[in-house]
Amino acid sequence: MAYVPVPKDLTAVKTKVLFNLTKRQLVCFSGGALVGVPLFFLLKGPAGFSAGAASLCMVLVMLPFFLTAVYEKNGLPMEKIVRNIVRVLFLRPKQRPYQTNNFYAVLARQSKLDKEVRRIVGKKAKTGRRAAVVPRREASDRSRRRKGAADR
Repeated sequence: MAYVPVPKDLTAVKTKVLFNLTKRQLVCFSGGALVGVPLFFLLKGPAGFSAGAASLCMVLVMLPFFLTAVYEKNGLPMEKIVRNIVRVLFLRPKQRPYQTNNFYAVLARQSKLDKEVRRIVGKKAKTGRRAAVVPRREASDRSRRRKGAADR
């Protein structure tokens, strides 16, 4: 009886399409062949390179396509790894200061604003312009359901 090894982690299993290659590998290999083979014949014929130099140039041009198809580290394909490297080295700032979201400072700022509003409203009440109205915030409804006019 033949035994077939079954991996325990099935997330690493990729669907094979043709010639035991994944769809991604087929696209990348065919792209490399579409660029590399004509380049070989153009360099060998009209450009006058020797067959060895033309084949070396073809391999160097096709190498990124092959790396994109095959290389994968920690579940990330080659282009995502290159994108992350470019982001870290060129796009993001070198120094990243540690910043926290200080919830206490937000509460203190809100308390200060509430006191200022009460002070302003209290002045208007003393001058006789309006009756003293103490502003109160409504209790926030944290439910996900929207309430219609009948629910309020």
